Amino acid sequence: MNNNATEREHLLVVVDMQEDFVRGSLATPEAQAIIPAMIEKIRAHKGPLAYTLDTHSEDYLSTSEGTHLPVVHCVKGEEGHQLIAELRDLLKGAEVFEKPTFGSVALGERVRSDERLAEVELVGVCTDICVVSNALLIKAMRPELVVRVDPTCCAGTTVERHLASIETMKSCQIEGL
Repeated sequence: MNNNATEREHLLVVVDMQEDFVRGSLATPEAQAIIPAMIEKIRAHKGPLAYTLDTHSEDYLSTSEGTHLPVVHCVKGEEGHQLIAELRDLLKGAEVFEKPTFGSVALGERVRSDERLAEVELVGVCTDICVVSNALLIKAMRPELVVRVDPTCCAGTTVERHLASIETMKSCQIEGL
């Protein structure tokens, strides 16, 4: 791929596809079910790749998030923090954004500063928490940028919350829903 300034890129961002969300403390059958479609999407993607990692420390339960969701998860250095095995080779070399909360400000700043980007697409978990937070953060930082979410490659904390967040994102001009 050449880095010509006129070339427009499509960034694919995989959100929080970590062991704790797929098979660990916050696992859902829906998160497990999206893996095959996500693998195909990543394999077919021709542009840059990035992924986020929900990243907490041992004091998680004393944080604001920990008081609202008192389930220890994605503690850095533990197995649950790891990207799921099925995606590790596919995402080797991708940009990584560790984030202590729902939306990644660093990811938003990266998108805001990269004028080559014509589109950002997000996939992953949880639709109703981190996917929606990152999609809205990116849309706020680059309102004219095409921001997409593929609901077939996303899973929420519940099916109902997944569907509700899809509707919220439609209202906020997130595409692909």
